[in-house]
This record gives sequence, C-alpha cells and structure tokens, in this order.
Amino acid sequence: MTCFHLFFRRKRASSATHRVEVNKDVSEIQDTNLYGYKDLRVATENFSPANKIGQGGFGSVYKGTLKDGTLAAIKVLSADSRQGVREFLTEINVIKDIKHENLVELYGCCVEGDHRILVYGYLENNSLAQTLLGRGHSSIQFNWQTRRNICIGVAKGLAFLHEEVQPHIVHRDIKASNILLDKDLTPKISDFGLAKLFPANLTHISTRVAGTEGYLAPEYAIRGQLTRKADIYSFGVLLLEIVSGRCNTNRRLPYEEQYLLEMAWKLYERGKLVELVDASLNGDYSVEEAHRYLKIALLCTQDMPKRRPSMSTLVNMLIGEIDVNKEEISKPGLLSDLLGLRVDKGEKDKASAVSGDSSKLDHSSFSSGNMTTSYATMTFNSIFDRSN
Repeated sequence: MTCFHLFFRRKRASSATHRVEVNKDVSEIQDTNLYGYKDLRVATENFSPANKIGQGGFGSVYKGTLKDGTLAAIKVLSADSRQGVREFLTEINVIKDIKHENLVELYGCCVEGDHRILVYGYLENNSLAQTLLGRGHSSIQFNWQTRRNICIGVAKGLAFLHEEVQPHIVHRDIKASNILLDKDLTPKISDFGLAKLFPANLTHISTRVAGTEGYLAPEYAIRGQLTRKADIYSFGVLLLEIVSGRCNTNRRLPYEEQYLLEMAWKLYERGKLVELVDASLNGDYSVEEAHRYLKIALLCTQDMPKRRPSMSTLVNMLIGEIDVNKEEISKPGLLSDLLGLRVDKGEKDKASAVSGDSSKLDHSSFSSGNMTTSYATMTFNSIFDRSN
C-alpha cells in the first residue's frame, strides 16, 4: 500500500509540475486574439465527431461556426502532450504576424485551464493528401491547370517564408497533408508547429531532426543541420506527387515502383520521365510543361543541397521565365543511400524466398555489407530521437 501511495503522490506531483510548465509557456503568447473555451465548444457543437475534419499527432481538428458566423478550423491540442504545447507556441509565434495568399490564416487561440486550441480560417477542400492522393472519393477534378496553380502557389508561399519574412522561416514539414485547399482550390501551407526562425546571417541551424518519412532531406536527417534546402527537397517530392497523382511511397506496388523519387530518376535516365504524369489526365495537358515540372522536382531533390535552386528561382522556373533545359540535373539524395541500407531487387528476391514473405522486408531488415540492420530503427527511431 505504501508503494502505491508513493506512486500516486509522484504522479500527482509530476502532473502539477507539467501544469506549471505549460502555464509558464502560454504566458509567452502576446498580440493574439483569445477565444473562450465555452465559445469554441458551442462553435463545434461540443466538439461533435460529425464536425471532426482532421486528426494529427497532437490533437484533432473540427469545423466550427464562430459567434459572428465565420467558419473556422479549430485545432484542439491533446491536453497531455508536452511536445504538442511546444509546437502550439511555435505555431502561434511563427504565423500570427504574417499573411500571404498561400499561407493559412490564424484567427487566434484558446489557453483556458488545460485547453490549448488554435483557431484558423476554414478551408473547404481539405488537403492534397485527402483529395488528390487519398484513397477516398473526391469530387474535385484535378486537371492540369489546377495542378499547375497548386504547384506555383505552394512555391510562392515557401518563397515568401524563405526570402521575404524576417527572420526567414523554414517550415520543416512540407507534405501533401499540410497543403490545404480553399473553395477555389488555392493552396495554403499549414501546420507551422515544427517551423524554425532562420536569421539571415546563419548558414544552418543544428536542431532536433523533425519531418515526415518520404519528404525528409537526407543530409538533414543524418546531420541535424537545417537549411532552407531541406524545405526545397520536400517541395520537390511534393511536386512529383502532384504531377503523378501518387504518394511518394507505396509498398503495395511492385518493388521497383514503390518509391516515387527513385522511379522518377530511373525514368529520367532513360529519357522517359513524362511517363510519370498521372494517367487520369487522359493526355489533356501540356507534355512540355508537365515534363518541365518533373525536371524541376528532380532539381529540388538533388543529392548536393547547394545544387538545389532557391524558392524564388523555382517560382520563375514553374511559370516558365527560366529555361530548365539549361540546368544540369544530378542524382537525387536518398536517405537510404546515405545509410547504406538499400538492397537491390536480386537481394530482395533471395531474402523473400528464405523468409516466405517479401512484404516484411520493406519494414524490417535491409542488408549493409555483412550486417543486417533494422531500417525503421536506424532511420526513424534513432535519427529523430535527438534533443534540440
């Protein structure tokens, strides 16, 4: 009984300490519109599951109607997430004072008691991950002009963050689920919880590695040295997804087609890059322009970060003001190559014949010389487990 008593005393003490830390953190919030928790509960009909429009690692997002009739996206942070509170504060401090057509608009927040809530402008057409790349039905027709406009819009938003805002901002998590679409399908970059302010006099920032598998620049994942080139790499992967209409990784496909960036490079080497264009377009697009966009994606993902163009240069490439054909494109950077954890198809077939289950090889063991190493453990457990 004494042991249990001590355990619960420690647990209560820990919770109290957590509350003190949280309250100290949120005291840093200034010049931001504050909403009452009761008002947001009414706006979302008591956070009804019917109004839930998204779920993330640190909470849920609900559609709500504010007192003045404005539709809002209401992002509710999980009460027990210490890392989530840090991201909550970062998101407010990064985006509260900046406005751009291709960035989400922050209306304000709620910091009552243990409640941590962000209130954003509501975007009718969800994210690219849900609509263009999602498995569910979408009524949106992503013709070539729509995809072109989305690519240019995202590039303009990133160019604004990288080059116009002072200090500059590196997003760190550019991906399809963080590109939201309004009623006119104008893209809005969202989720600034991992963003870093980047003073102009610094060449890089050493930081905890954060991001999403498939979009993560390999040199950043290995060394933890962040530059704007990490966002540019992620944008290149996103560009491939938008033009091809498929996710960057799909392990249900044949092995040689599972990784979109690798597949793009192989097609480029064979002079068949245009084969990557989404077949659902039914040929109704400019072959020259689609080919150019795919080449721009490869320029963004080159192995050497210094060879990747700046975002303002990429905008000019996308709108056709810079001739991409004059640019030399080198091999893309792949995290798996840096870690020496890839196996060729022959080795994979041998391994699957032994194990009897080829699908497990993608998640478990990859050969590196005479040593077999866990791919998931080496890359996305140990790499991401770093302190700031």
